[in-house]
Amino acid sequence: MRIVVQEAPFDYGAECDGFATGRTDVGAVVTFAGLVRSDADLDRMEIEHYPGMTESALTAIAEEAARRWSLQDVLVIHRVGPMRPGERIMMVATAAPHRRDAFEAADYLMDYLKSRAPFWKKEHGPQGESWVEAKATDEDALSRW
Repeated sequence: MRIVVQEAPFDYGAECDGFATGRTDVGAVVTFAGLVRSDADLDRMEIEHYPGMTESALTAIAEEAARRWSLQDVLVIHRVGPMRPGERIMMVATAAPHRRDAFEAADYLMDYLKSRAPFWKKEHGPQGESWVEAKATDEDALSRW
């Protein structure tokens, strides 16, 4: 299990390759990357967090996913700091003996990261800056778990 919170961009292809290469203990690897969505009013997004607290919370949810599904490994990378549209914000990877566990665990982790992980997002644009509020749809997605 690897949990990373960092400012620097990451190489999605290299991370996926490193996560999956040489595995003989699994039959499925699922990966997901989240990007800064382009919006006409968005120049950049800034993500803040509390170091230590964030990593602890992400580790706890990854451990919960590993308990709920038959996972051999989990990777979560989440960026903080300023990012422009099109840049990667985060990625999740899960490895399991069977695809259903890998898909469901990855979906669960993504729903958690979107709604409960201790990150705060601020959008910057021509109108100034504003904090991003939680969305009911994100809460609804998390409630299915």
